[in-house]
Amino acid sequence: MEIDGVKSIDLNPQTQGYGKQTLSQDDFMRLLLEELSHQDPLNPMDSKEFTVQMTQFSTLEGINNMTKSLGGIDDINLNLENLLAYQQSMQNATVTNMIGKTVKMDGSFSHLGETANMNYDLPEDAATVRIVIRNTAGEAVYAEDLGPQTAGSNKHVWDGTDASGEKLDEATYTFDIEARNDSGKLVTAETHSSGHVTGVTYENGLAYLILDNSTRVDVSDVKTIEE
Repeated sequence: MEIDGVKSIDLNPQTQGYGKQTLSQDDFMRLLLEELSHQDPLNPMDSKEFTVQMTQFSTLEGINNMTKSLGGIDDINLNLENLLAYQQSMQNATVTNMIGKTVKMDGSFSHLGETANMNYDLPEDAATVRIVIRNTAGEAVYAEDLGPQTAGSNKHVWDGTDASGEKLDEATYTFDIEARNDSGKLVTAETHSSGHVTGVTYENGLAYLILDNSTRVDVSDVKTIEE
C-alpha cells in the first residue's frame, strides 16, 4: 500500500550532521522529527521507545546547560572532585567525634570489662526470657532466667561472673536470648552488639571503628551512639 505525504530524506552528511563525531542537541531533535515524519501510520512508533528518546533528549539538554553554566567539562570534573573531597572531610570529622562513645549495632557479642551490656529487642511481650552467655570457644559460661519482659528494647547487664560466682577474664562474649509468650510460643528476639569506640581506621576510602574488644565495625552498621 502506498502512503502519501512521505518527504524525501536529505542524506547529505553536511546538511544532516552525520559527518560529525558527536550529535548536538539540534542534531538529536532533527533526527527525532525525521523519524516521526516517516513512520508508518498503520504501525506507529512504540510509545515506550518514544518516551526513552525524549528522556535522552532532556538528559542531553540538562548536561549541555550544566556544562555551559560551569564553563566546560573540565570545570565540572573539578567541581565534582572538590565536592567529593569536602564530603570525605566531613565524614572523617564526624567519625573521629565517635571516639570515646559507645555504639550499638546488629549482632550478639559484647565486651566484658567491669560489666557487659546484652541488648535485645522483643516484637511482643514475653512471659519468660532466658539468656545464655558463651565464651570465644562457644562454651556456655553463664545462664539466667530473666522473667517476663515487655515488647521493645531490653538490656541485661552482666557482672561477668560464671555460674559459681567466679569473675571471668576480660574478653568478648556472645549471648543467646530464648523468649516465649503466654502460650509457650517462641518469640524471636533481635540481638544487638555494643562496644566502646577506641579508634578509627581508614581502608580503601571507607572508615571503620575500632572497639575496645579490637573488633572492627563499618560505620554504616552503627545503629545508635551513646555517651
